[in-house]
Amino acid sequence: MSFEQIVARQAGVVAVRQAGACGLSSATMQRRVRDGRWRRLHPGVHLVGGHRLGPEARVWAAWLWAGDRAAVSGPSAAYLHGQPVDVPAVVDLTVPASCSPRRRPGIVLHRRDLTPGDVVFRGGLRLIAPPLAALETAVVLPDGSTFLDRVLQRHVGFPELHAAYCRMLGRRGSRAAGRLLAAAADRADSAAERLLVRLLRESAVTGWVLGHPVGPFRIDVAFVVRRVAVEVDGWAWHVDAERFRADRRRQNVLVAQGWTVLRFTWHDLTTRPGACVAEIRAALDRAA
Repeated sequence: MSFEQIVARQAGVVAVRQAGACGLSSATMQRRVRDGRWRRLHPGVHLVGGHRLGPEARVWAAWLWAGDRAAVSGPSAAYLHGQPVDVPAVVDLTVPASCSPRRRPGIVLHRRDLTPGDVVFRGGLRLIAPPLAALETAVVLPDGSTFLDRVLQRHVGFPELHAAYCRMLGRRGSRAAGRLLAAAADRADSAAERLLVRLLRESAVTGWVLGHPVGPFRIDVAFVVRRVAVEVDGWAWHVDAERFRADRRRQNVLVAQGWTVLRFTWHDLTTRPGACVAEIRAALDRAA
């Protein structure tokens, strides 16, 4: 591969060792740094003039500095896999447990021995596989359950996600990942319903019943006297077209009979529980 091809593949970033293998002398490389044609990013790693230091360039620079035994991980890997996460502010790298490279600004290092099933290559870049990237990202995001739900809808299957979790048991973030997977696996939405019940009891909200019948339907949590219905949804990745239509038919029937209908998802109940309870209280006050 030529020098130009390497630079194009690596988003404008090149390692000194790569440039040397392409025939560039040390004197030539030093001159290009001095006259500003190359910009030093990390020891032995430079950005070639005319290229922007974008997210992919930052990842390449970090990985080239850490060496080919490292793997891009966490939100950085999730971003490169096209998962729904914002551009990471720092680059996460996983290095073998026996390695102890010095810290660098903009890079977070994690020491762990990866299994072959957790490593993939993308255009020459070594990074963790999509299932492990999704789990590592979900446990560090404030709205990790929402992120993981979106990943399950479009990017990774649950069996692959569970297999990656089993390989990370005992490692950083495995306990939090286990809780998320347990919630995601609950197809009957009972986990979300149990969580809502706990929030209502802790907040001393009374006057509700579970599974109140209205015609052929049942309301998850009903305040019968004030005709306020609270419906809870689990994870969107479980919802198929027929389930979606049935939920909407039930809601239309309730509204037509004078019920106020509130809907909360698992993510609502876990990320903003106080706001959910406040909305219920407000609806009850209006109904009174």
